[in-house]
Amino acid sequence: MMRAMYSGVSGLKTHQTKMDVIGNNISNVNTVGFKASSTTFADIMYQTTSGATAATATTGGKNAMQIGLGVSTAATKVSITSPGAAQSTGDALDIRLTNGSSTNFFIVNNGTENLFTRAGSFYLDGAGNLAMTSTGYTVMGWQVDPLTGDIRKDTVSALRIMQADNMTSAPEATTKANVSGLIDKNDTNVTSDAGYVRTLSFFDNLGYSYTAKFAYKAVDTDAGTYSVELTNIYDSDNNDILAEWLDKQGVDAAGSDALDQIFGNDTTAVKSFSVSKNYTLDNSTNPASITYTENGTTYTMVTSADGAPVTVGGELGYNFTDGAGKQTFRSIADIYGIDADTAASGTLAVDTTTGMLNLTYDTTNYTLQFNTSDGTFRFIDSAGTTSVSLNMSLLGDNFEDISIDFSHLLNQNHGGSSTAEFEKGAAEKATDGTGKKLGQLTGVSIDGTGKIYGSYDNGNTVLLGQIPVAQFANASGLESLGNNCYGTTLNSGDFDGIGVEVTADGGSMTTGQLEMSNVDLSEQFTDMITTQRGFQANSRIITTSDTLLEELVNLKR
Repeated sequence: MMRAMYSGVSGLKTHQTKMDVIGNNISNVNTVGFKASSTTFADIMYQTTSGATAATATTGGKNAMQIGLGVSTAATKVSITSPGAAQSTGDALDIRLTNGSSTNFFIVNNGTENLFTRAGSFYLDGAGNLAMTSTGYTVMGWQVDPLTGDIRKDTVSALRIMQADNMTSAPEATTKANVSGLIDKNDTNVTSDAGYVRTLSFFDNLGYSYTAKFAYKAVDTDAGTYSVELTNIYDSDNNDILAEWLDKQGVDAAGSDALDQIFGNDTTAVKSFSVSKNYTLDNSTNPASITYTENGTTYTMVTSADGAPVTVGGELGYNFTDGAGKQTFRSIADIYGIDADTAASGTLAVDTTTGMLNLTYDTTNYTLQFNTSDGTFRFIDSAGTTSVSLNMSLLGDNFEDISIDFSHLLNQNHGGSSTAEFEKGAAEKATDGTGKKLGQLTGVSIDGTGKIYGSYDNGNTVLLGQIPVAQFANASGLESLGNNCYGTTLNSGDFDGIGVEVTADGGSMTTGQLEMSNVDLSEQFTDMITTQRGFQANSRIITTSDTLLEELVNLKR
């Protein structure tokens, strides 16, 4: 009688325990990464009132007579290997773990020990650490080897994403450039003295920006021949660093002006000047004759047989006569309107046939040659060459030489308008050799393998670290510690302090999502009903036993 009552008591206790588990499951139905638990019952022990006997020649054997003494809670099992549904959040630092052949866990640290969680709601704390949103526990991971830039898979440590070294990305010097577009021979800029001016912007090793200025000029448009010369290189403060460098170099032993060391070959060019508005040119004679009128008197140039000018008082020019024997001298500069500095920059000679003044001067440039049949590029400088170097390294250790590819330049009709442009980087791959300024960190992203990348405003993407995962031989054996965290036990298996890459067994990480609780409400409510009925039935054992005892006591009456 009493045994039945105490069995009922044990039944009440175990069903209350099961109800506690169900209650905890339901209360955590919206807890990120929560894993539902289930309860397993076991009978306690039995009182043997009669042992079993063996069969004899005349009688059969007899089973033992045992009376059970109730029920106990054998185990509470966490459904840790069953994943919860995905919840989209759009937050780049929210991560959902997908399992492969093993159950994966994030590794976090509470300041004294490593713990494990499936709740991937993270944020960057005030110290720049990747941490759990709910507890502030730091996320542990692998760091980047500063020498190789690759992940170093050794003992996990706190992932401090926003440390000073990660806030900027190193600048890069420009090493390649290309020219695209076309040169139109009818473009008046190309045929002018200044030429068709284009610029190339580039960076040095320190991330400072510079602008190189070039000029395209016509040489022989019918033969498809042009030139390109470097005229200036300006820094960000508009200082011409090329001119400053040339001033320091002076003239070398070979008589070069040193510009050819930077860009181009030393050669000569000719500028032609016609007579100024005060003079009249008659090139029907040989040599050509020039006249001018002053105070109503016309003066005619006196020329020698070869038309060569004379020097009077240190000035080059011509004698003129009024026909009555009166002569006067006029300088070349006055006749052709050329200033003294320009006249001194080269050698002056008059074309006796045309009467034009030719100024032959030294220049430094490269020759561009196009195919006259279709206007495609043939070579620069010499046959077979399509690229030349802008030797910036001569201007300082902070520069790299820039290889400029002209092969995509065309010489075609565009209505008298040229479109040639210099662009940083290689023609085939624009990001190759472009160069970059110092980059500022603008964002952080995490890929499916757990690698963390920083995005910078100079276009760089830099690897900052990697989030590994922990795997256990018996994940269900982990101890729930609250705050969505688990700890190792003697039956779960140990953590080696290193972890594994999430893709090692086919798992992955998905950003912008969280793993929801795996609590199934329909299952929990069904268990709640059976638990309630079980509790109710066990209570009837006690009340019925009490009634029997009452009848036994009443026998005395």
